[in-house]
Amino acid sequence: MADIKSQIKELRLGEKIRKLRQERRLTLQELSELSGLSKPLLSQIENDQVTPPIATLLKISKGLKVGIHYFFEEEEDQQKFVLTRAAQQVASRRRTGNDAPHGYVYRSLAPGIRHKPMEPFLVEFELREWEDGFFYKHDGFEFIYLLAGELEFHYGEETMRLLPGDSIYYDSTEPHGYVSVGTEKAAAVAVLYSRE
Repeated sequence: MADIKSQIKELRLGEKIRKLRQERRLTLQELSELSGLSKPLLSQIENDQVTPPIATLLKISKGLKVGIHYFFEEEEDQQKFVLTRAAQQVASRRRTGNDAPHGYVYRSLAPGIRHKPMEPFLVEFELREWEDGFFYKHDGFEFIYLLAGELEFHYGEETMRLLPGDSIYYDSTEPHGYVSVGTEKAAAVAVLYSRE
């Protein structure tokens, strides 16, 4: 658990959000209005009490007028290609409630390239019962290729089961969500494309 926590801190998501918000001379209330997220949630994210899921990062990036890639890059990132070794991957866990793990762990697979139109992730989905509160929607498109486990994918009114080797490409403006089912957590490569 300490390893995951240290990897989350390495992303410095809250710090990056606060810094950019302050550079844009926005209050938390103004960012709340621009992003559609509550002021208390934004404060928790900026103070690293909550690590946001990808859909929430997209809302923040729209409010701050940057692409989601902003949160996974550093000033010195100028490469034309990036090879990410397994040992270099940085994890972020979505947390809700009393800092209890729910949702998924995601790792950026291309942290060294700036201004990329698509963001690839390695995602591990939690084993849990489906609830309609797990639905997300945001601009763009997503592609998921399942590597291991069994994934229950909810898309609008439809529910699909994905097995290793299955993939799905979808318009993410439609409500969608996923849970691991079976005996092990599902793992997938996910690619997110967001229009800026």
